[in-house]
Order: sequence, then structure tokens, then C-alpha cells
Amino acid sequence: MVNAGAEVIADGHIHVYAPLRGRAIAGARGNAEARIFALTLEAELLSIAGIYRTSENPLPPEVTGHPTQVRLVEGPDGEKLVMTPML
Repeated sequence: MVNAGAEVIADGHIHVYAPLRGRAIAGARGNAEARIFALTLEAELLSIAGIYRTSENPLPPEVTGHPTQVRLVEGPDGEKLVMTPML
């Protein structure tokens, strides 16, 4: 479990088999292939290879509180985090 205010940092993937309420920083050394997996996504901050999203921008309702995979994708406007529910 990653409680609010707590932080987990990894050079590669992050797997949280409990609620993720704090901060998760994957690919800390620039690994854009890193992913974040959470059983219950309620994060304050998500980051992969320096691209981040904070709780100031609410999580989409389809992933909030649900099993979710977060990955980094390259789009026409640059890199962004994409959250996919794992049902």
C-alpha cells in the first residue's frame, strides 16, 4: 500500500497490489518504457520518465479506484501518460 504522502520510486516498472494513494515515479532515470500498475488507483502524483500528472488534474472516472495500468505514449502534442483500466 502506498498511502497519501508516501512515495515509491523505481528505475523500471512499479507494481502496487493494494491502493496507490501517494506518489509513484517509474522510469526515474529516463526509462520511457516503464509502467505503473495499481490495484486501486487514487494517486496524488504519477510520473514516468519525467512526464507527470498530479491530483490537481483529477484522474478519469473509469480508472479512479480501479485496477489500472499507466504508460507513456508519444502523441502529436508530445509525450503524455495514458491510463488504461485492467478489468
